[in-house]
Amino acid sequence: MPRFSIIVPVFKVQGFLRECLDSVLGQSFTDLEVIAVDDRSPDGCPAILDAYADRDARVRVLHLPENVGLGRARNAGLEEASGDYVLFLDSDDSYTPGLLAAVAARLEANRDPDILVFDHVRTHWWGRGGRSTAADLLAAAGTGTFSIRERPEYLHLFLVAWNKAYRRDFFLKHELSYAPGLYEDAPVTYRSMVLADRIACLERIGVEYRQRRQGAITKTPGRRHFDIFAQYEGLFAFLEERPDLAWARPLLFERALDHMLFVLARDDRVMPRDRGDFYREIRSFHARHVPEGFTPPDGWRGKEMRLPASAPYASYAVARGLRDLRRRAGNGKRRVTQAASERARRTWYTAHSRLPLDPHLAVYSAFTHRGVLGDPAAIHAKAREIAPHIRGVWVVQEDAVEALPPGIDFVTPGSRRYHEVMARATYWVNNVNWPGTLAKRPGSIHLHTHLGTPLKYMAADLLAKPGARHGFDVPKMLWRADRWDYSLVANRHSELVWERACPCHFTSLRTGSPRNDVLVNAGPGAGEAARARLGVPAGNTVVLYAPTRRDYRRDGHVDRIDLARFAEDLGTGHTLVVRLHPSLAKGTARGMGLADLHRRGVLIDATDEPHVEDVMLAADVLVTDYSALMFDYANLDRPIVIHADDWGAYAASRGAYFDITADAPGHVSGSYRELAWLFASGTWRDGESARARAGFRERFCEFDDGHAAERVVRMVMLGERMPEGPVGVARVPAPAGERSLTDARRSPRWRAQPGSLDVVM
Repeated sequence: MPRFSIIVPVFKVQGFLRECLDSVLGQSFTDLEVIAVDDRSPDGCPAILDAYADRDARVRVLHLPENVGLGRARNAGLEEASGDYVLFLDSDDSYTPGLLAAVAARLEANRDPDILVFDHVRTHWWGRGGRSTAADLLAAAGTGTFSIRERPEYLHLFLVAWNKAYRRDFFLKHELSYAPGLYEDAPVTYRSMVLADRIACLERIGVEYRQRRQGAITKTPGRRHFDIFAQYEGLFAFLEERPDLAWARPLLFERALDHMLFVLARDDRVMPRDRGDFYREIRSFHARHVPEGFTPPDGWRGKEMRLPASAPYASYAVARGLRDLRRRAGNGKRRVTQAASERARRTWYTAHSRLPLDPHLAVYSAFTHRGVLGDPAAIHAKAREIAPHIRGVWVVQEDAVEALPPGIDFVTPGSRRYHEVMARATYWVNNVNWPGTLAKRPGSIHLHTHLGTPLKYMAADLLAKPGARHGFDVPKMLWRADRWDYSLVANRHSELVWERACPCHFTSLRTGSPRNDVLVNAGPGAGEAARARLGVPAGNTVVLYAPTRRDYRRDGHVDRIDLARFAEDLGTGHTLVVRLHPSLAKGTARGMGLADLHRRGVLIDATDEPHVEDVMLAADVLVTDYSALMFDYANLDRPIVIHADDWGAYAASRGAYFDITADAPGHVSGSYRELAWLFASGTWRDGESARARAGFRERFCEFDDGHAAERVVRMVMLGERMPEGPVGVARVPAPAGERSLTDARRSPRWRAQPGSLDVVM
């Protein structure tokens, strides 16, 4: 008896069927059977199914003698199922990697609950969507079980068949089956949820829910959408027979009305000429089944549910139209108010710009105001130490204020004090560009630290890569970069790249990367505190996996490695730590399995660790694809493995300044098999790896000597010359200042020493 029976009804999906079946049969969890139900499909689906059955004994095909529709096709598959749990999967959708292993683990941990619900992501024909509306509910459920009577809000989960695993004997005991027609999922979902004693949730995206451009029945307008009433009549007929479920009647009545009103409002479902009839059916359903004392929810939907028996559809349509009109008017009023507030704040900035610059005021920001982080944080810390007369103020988003270290002076973007500080500060330090609404004052000094050594194309070089610069305004970015006075670089490669990618007037300073000082100066036990905080067992080898985003994918996230398999293959004594690219942290990437694997202790998700330097110090080896993190990590002189199985696609879509597979800091794997072998054989840390790393460090860690932050503060803020170490490279300063390098600080302590600056022509 298999653990899972996957029932796949099939009808006219020959273009998607192979992807669907491959996503099931390719799962790392293999104790399953696939029951594919050919619902008399007129295309090539029957032949595809038979071919899969010939190749894989886990696949069984039922060829139905006539077309019976989605619901009854599922019923036919259910009759043949023998697994402990039954899962339904539509044949144009697909499972995400590792789903069934995660489901099996959660079922075992919860001692086989009646139902397990997991998440999904909508995949449109133009690309993958964002988080589902169920994501927060699934996260709030935790790892235990509950009943709907205890947690009625979970009736708001997406009411479909394919986001659940049903215990088969539970499904059969309650004689659950799908009725013919559209919206067949609703009565089965709601019946099963209120009947279940123990429901578990899995905060993991399990299904890629394909939003087909055409051909989807639910998006084809017509009278078939009236099937919804028969479906809910069947549900309420069931409730009439079950007085023990009287507690659920108001909950299900509210859900039924919400669903019907949702369908009525959709232009792609109910045609205009049918809306009057559809609305009358809703009123009729309401009159027959409204529970005594029913209280509609708050808000507009609740008002819609108060349906007077005599109210015609025209009255409803007028009320809804007025509601939409008020909403648009309200949005317009808010936009006008916001614009007026912004003008007032700009006026505040202009007024304070008439006052002299404060020579002892510096303003800092990092990663679009996400906190005290990166190079700006290192410069700020060193300035507090050796230039305490320079007061530092951070620009921080409101949602990041609570995480600020003690004693940090800060302003929030858009506030009055923000505009006051920005207008008066002499020093502006950032690793991304400042807003274009803030004019650069003559005499102010803008220091740009960047986000690391660039491998991929940046700024003006993206003009040749239209896909990678989608949504990115290159001319506007360069206009903002025109305000830079100084650009920090850690190596000559970066110096040349930034001068090419940002053809602006700035001075390149060969200071090194201030954020890397902590890496260069790290002692033998520097990573122990981070390892303890992350929960790494003592003595384990830490493998840090840091993938970057892909510009050939709309949402940037591509699963290149089965993380559960990699963690298992690393074996005992190893801990896999994963850190996603910041741009992927709030998308679907973690829901695809990372968050679940972290909760189960399979790996450690360090994406939210505020200081990436701590994560690097905790690691014994870095595995990455094309992340700029490799250039920083190389300062630690620890092994690096480049997993470059899609280098061709990445380089073609984004562009790269050199071939990382040819000039790598260690071994390169072109497939998961090669990656696993590198670790199984111990090759990842051999002499060849050390030789490659030495050359890489010589080239890209050239100016990182542990004194970068001090060098920046002394040269730019104090006007001093560092006695030893790398030197700056002079160019024409930012045009707004119209200063030469020697008078940029206007400090009596500034002395340009012969030979201290090399001019790049």
